[in-house]
Amino acid sequence: ILPGISGGVLSVIFGIYRPVMEVLAHPLDGLRRHLSLLLPVGAGAILGFLCGGGLILVLFDRSEKLATCLFIGLILGTLPSLWAEAGAHGRGAYLSCAASFLALSAVLLYAQYGAFYTMRPGFLGFLFCGLLWGLSLIVPGMTSSSILMAVGLFTPMAEGFARLNMAVILPWLLGMALIVLTLARVVNWCFQTHYPLFYHAVFGIVLASTVVIIPLHYDGARDVLLCLLAAALGALAAYLSAKLQPKEDA
Repeated sequence: ILPGISGGVLSVIFGIYRPVMEVLAHPLDGLRRHLSLLLPVGAGAILGFLCGGGLILVLFDRSEKLATCLFIGLILGTLPSLWAEAGAHGRGAYLSCAASFLALSAVLLYAQYGAFYTMRPGFLGFLFCGLLWGLSLIVPGMTSSSILMAVGLFTPMAEGFARLNMAVILPWLLGMALIVLTLARVVNWCFQTHYPLFYHAVFGIVLASTVVIIPLHYDGARDVLLCLLAAALGALAAYLSAKLQPKEDA
């Protein structure tokens, strides 16, 4: 639920990405093999949704601009490790990185200044939230929350989680399920057969979703310095945490 923190990346860090993908791609066989591992993970995810939503609302209530800059820093701090991960099996897929960056930037800019941005949060909006969350789970490095901030759906979603609002949670769960059921095997195949191409595209997606949420209006030099400090603290924290992560088995 924290912008800049990818569920897929955390799964890789803690060594549960492959078991999760096995369950998503082949539910019966995967659950039989990994149920005892994934039950506590699921319980922790539920607690994280409930507690994290309230925490983020407090931060945004104090200062939405500073909170946004802190989250931008968190995303920027993960970019070096994400770039290294993208090149783990070779470079040369720079075109896919540029294409995904330009394509998502265009979509998000239209979302901010076009008709989609004015859409009131509702069933379709929270279904869209679930679709993005599903993608961030099965695609390591993709941060759905930053995209949702860009289109104005992040705060209503966090409020719904904090209040256990079923009108928010049910369409969100439906969107998650749709993505998992339709794309888990496809994403797994993409990573196995076209790793550099696919992961460089993910890097472009993360970069584009970060650029479009940078605040453009500030109240003087002090405001600029506070925002820069918040971004720097977030980047340092994310960078150091990425350095501490264990290497996944070959």
